[in-house]
Amino acid sequence: VAIALALWTKEVYLSLLIGILSGALLFTKFHILAATQTMIEVMNWKIGDNLNILLFLVFLGIIVALITKSGASQAYGDWASRKIKSQRGALFSTMLLGVVIFVDDYFNCLTVGTVMRPVTDKYKVSRAKLAYIIDATAAPVCIIAPISSWAAAVGSSLPDDCAIDGFSLFLKTIPFNLYAILTIVFMIILIGKNFDYGAMAKYHADLIGKKEETADGEEEIKIIGNGKVIDLILPIIVLIVLCISAMLYTGGILEGANIIDAFADCSSSTALVLGSFFTLIFTFLLYIPRKVLSFGQFCEAFTEGFKSMVPAILILTLAWTLSGVCSADYLNIGGFVSSIVSADSVISMLMPAIFFLIALGLAFATGTSWGTFGILIPIAVAVFGDSATTMLVMTVAACLSGAVCGDHISPISDTTILASAGAQCHHIDHVSTQLPYALLVAAMSFVGFLVGGVTGSGVIALIVGLVLLALTIFVISAKHKKAAN
Repeated sequence: VAIALALWTKEVYLSLLIGILSGALLFTKFHILAATQTMIEVMNWKIGDNLNILLFLVFLGIIVALITKSGASQAYGDWASRKIKSQRGALFSTMLLGVVIFVDDYFNCLTVGTVMRPVTDKYKVSRAKLAYIIDATAAPVCIIAPISSWAAAVGSSLPDDCAIDGFSLFLKTIPFNLYAILTIVFMIILIGKNFDYGAMAKYHADLIGKKEETADGEEEIKIIGNGKVIDLILPIIVLIVLCISAMLYTGGILEGANIIDAFADCSSSTALVLGSFFTLIFTFLLYIPRKVLSFGQFCEAFTEGFKSMVPAILILTLAWTLSGVCSADYLNIGGFVSSIVSADSVISMLMPAIFFLIALGLAFATGTSWGTFGILIPIAVAVFGDSATTMLVMTVAACLSGAVCGDHISPISDTTILASAGAQCHHIDHVSTQLPYALLVAAMSFVGFLVGGVTGSGVIALIVGLVLLALTIFVISAKHKKAAN
């Protein structure tokens, strides 16, 4: 209901609210008062559990407002414009920055958008295209990065009595994570050949001669400071270093844990709050003594930064509530899917492709990839046993691929919402324009997992996926050129 309404009405907030109420009505057997009470209880629970993420968004919004207000973003845009000479260069730079910031997808979405928006604007890259590049370098990069909050989440998804080490299993899935690898290859080819197709091409065609609208609720922050490029680069570097350091700290690095264990046991949400809070203090010490901003102007950025994050915070709150209504404590959608998969006695060689599709559908419907592989990985271990065979590794890789793909294309996914916020793009424009791109890569990944399951080789699965992707893009590009001529 939530997804259908969002795509039909283009009104995300009300669609999510109606979706939550629908789930609560189903849970309470259509008792209106009890359903409303359930909805409020779930919202209260979800906001409480995710308060650190909301605080991080507020702190990051303030930092972004300060950087913009100081004139540092404009100074960086002017500097980058002199160094980056083309639209292709702007897009490649955006993609590279997204790959470099692999530690956490939330941090990635908002930081890349903030830093690269002035540059992509100069070279007339649409906000929808920017949002796609941001989104495609968030979860797909994090899921193949050994040191990230995602690696810890995957490792912790294994059953408690499992004999396999979660981190080593995660490392083995990296070469076979077809959706993540093919998405990165797809972006490189798309930017290199400099063309668009489908909804993105139509969006660009509709923009000709018009000014692109930015996201609702966004107010242009007035530039009143005399900031330089260093006033943008230093806070961003400090933010990255402090967030990584805070992850190690919350993971017990000072209590004697090694780096891998510290990342595995860290609280990424707490670390992001600590990192962003101390970056705010650092920015104060960087700006005020040098009179980049006055004390009063610095304080004004607090409300401006908070305001800029209100749309993202509201959508996130509603999306979390919807996933809460779908959780094991309420509708138990995951348990329903689990029972179907567990009861199915299909030949094992089809399992990677089947798990990919189920993970994709579940992540799309619930908007959460972590919850999806948390449900499906224990089932994969139950099907194939707790020894790291090729089929188990490939099936777990398929779970991760499907979960990331579903998360990537879902209108209610955290990263989809934050990519829209980072690019200051209308959320529904971002969802509709990236869908054909993501579905093409998903189709190639599905065929790859199908072939890999039949042959029993993850390497063959990857090769088939890459070859099919290259051929498909070649055909689409040829048609695009023919139509242009």
